[in-house]
Amino acid sequence: MSFANRVLKVALPITPKFIVRFFAKRYVAGATLADAVRTVKRLAAEGCCATVDVLGEAVASPELAAQAVAAYHEVLATIAQERLPANISVKPTQMGLKIAEELALNNLREVVEDAARRGIFVRIDMEDATTTDATLRIYRALRQQHSNLGVVLQARLRRTLEDARVLGAEGTNVRLCKGIYLEPRSIAYEEPEIVRWAFVHAMEALFAGKGYVAIATHDEWLVEQSLALAAKMGIPKERFEFQMLLGVDPALRRIIVGAGYKLRVYVPFGSHWYPYSVRRLRENPNIIRAGLEAFLRRRLES
Repeated sequence: MSFANRVLKVALPITPKFIVRFFAKRYVAGATLADAVRTVKRLAAEGCCATVDVLGEAVASPELAAQAVAAYHEVLATIAQERLPANISVKPTQMGLKIAEELALNNLREVVEDAARRGIFVRIDMEDATTTDATLRIYRALRQQHSNLGVVLQARLRRTLEDARVLGAEGTNVRLCKGIYLEPRSIAYEEPEIVRWAFVHAMEALFAGKGYVAIATHDEWLVEQSLALAAKMGIPKERFEFQMLLGVDPALRRIIVGAGYKLRVYVPFGSHWYPYSVRRLRENPNIIRAGLEAFLRRRLES
């Protein structure tokens, strides 16, 4: 990472919100559900489907968790009414996991049951490593009664290869991503190339299983490795899809869709856009640099 990028990452948490909003708006559909609906429809016109996410995490009270549940009920009703090519993604800590695991389980059950009645899939998101075991317990508890849900694995974690083997054998629908949470070296890989290869090995384990694989990456090398591995193992297109974040590498998105593969875009919205945007920008500070360069060019040309 360049010195300039390191400085940008350190400065982000103290950067005024209006500046972060300027650079981060490409990552977030907007503050309202209507904004998310417009974004999903635009993506559908490009041949993409979507995962809608109500921004928010680590709620501090049962009342806030209940508000998040109500927000997801509204999202599910809208997806059904508008017939959007979309499912939803939910964070366990937004459902109250940091308060009590049982609270999160009950809240997620309410969301999953509503989604099941409407024929909509629910992705239980994965957060930092302190929540991994609880998230998998919640997933397995809900999976006993509902088939419209899946979970996430992060290649960065050392445990993930074994989790992929087990979940793949169980026929789980798994989104595999690199992971953005900074974890201790004792439990997570740090070198980018090691994380890349850990991703490939976990994907191979999932392909060897019976489930569906959502390959969440913007790394074109990993896209190529995924396609090569699927061809080598005889995995049909119906058993996997690619997933990307809103606003990240739309050119690669068009390449994947143009090649005939299913691609789903993560579409977050809501008032809690700031912490999400800071994480995205810290992950890819080149976005800030590109925005500054474009702004300066416009000023010089005017």
